[in-house]
Amino acid sequence: MADLTIGYAAMLEQFPPLEAVELTVLAERNGFSGCMAADHFQPWVPAQGQASFVWNVLTAVGERTRGDIGPGVTCPSFRFHPAIVAQASATLEAMYPGRHWLGVGAGEALNEHIVGGYWPEAGERSLRMFEAVDLIKTLFDASLQGKDVKHEGRFFKLETTRLWTMPRKPPPVLVATAGPVNAKRAGAHADGLITVGAPLEKVEGLFAKFAQGARDAGKDPEVMPRVLQLHLSWADTDEQALANAMTEWPNGAMKFPKADIRSPHDFAAMAALVRPGGFKGRMVISSDPDVHRAHIQSFLDLGFDRVYLHNVGRNQAEWIEVFGREVLPRLRR
Repeated sequence: MADLTIGYAAMLEQFPPLEAVELTVLAERNGFSGCMAADHFQPWVPAQGQASFVWNVLTAVGERTRGDIGPGVTCPSFRFHPAIVAQASATLEAMYPGRHWLGVGAGEALNEHIVGGYWPEAGERSLRMFEAVDLIKTLFDASLQGKDVKHEGRFFKLETTRLWTMPRKPPPVLVATAGPVNAKRAGAHADGLITVGAPLEKVEGLFAKFAQGARDAGKDPEVMPRVLQLHLSWADTDEQALANAMTEWPNGAMKFPKADIRSPHDFAAMAALVRPGGFKGRMVISSDPDVHRAHIQSFLDLGFDRVYLHNVGRNQAEWIEVFGREVLPRLRR
């Protein structure tokens, strides 16, 4: 069973790259271990204000910290061919051996539509993602053996080639999903699972499907990473914590699929309809660190071994120090 990781979710949608790196360094000094950073070409809403290139930021994080580093997540399908994602991932792991994991998802129009072309429905996006996962893992394995790969699939084509820069061991490929069908496929095709905070019974269902898929493929799900990204809002007062959620992360209260929305300005228009009650059951908003600790612990009790925390407000340094002192030391597997 893997060691417990409570990491820092560096929100590149909210903070300039140098500030995101400095915050990650501060988080590690205060007891956080590891960094997850999302691959966004645009922020969710214009007020968030940033969208730096995740691979550059992760390289800088790797230089300044010692914990694990993973994009959580990138889409190996539209902006990037799977081979390009494989090259970026292999390079990062070669630079920081044993620290990098590759998190992949099916993609969102917010980031992927910018290169034009047809934007398919969810089912096709999932099929593309799993073909990409298989191609990336095949490319990793063949390149380690000094062999070339050629691929002609339903969605992707790769001429005969290999990755010429490879680490001694390829990084694990983790699939991000919140749905049971893809969770089962992730168990069969990937090395681990990533999901976001949700009702515990829903997460238990995802775990069951993931485990079933893994066992069907002859793998042991108990040794496969289970990663959680958890959004929360903490501040000195409950009122400020709520204000931070409303202004900085209104997308957290949008109870509908977001993968087909293309513009931060469209999200901003929808955010005008968000009310405080929309966060209920989706994100803990509280000034009490122990309320957050109990919520995080409930996910650890389910079996997550890596949890990356994102405080949605701009009060990052204060939050990092408070949670490093009052929350992290009390969390247990």
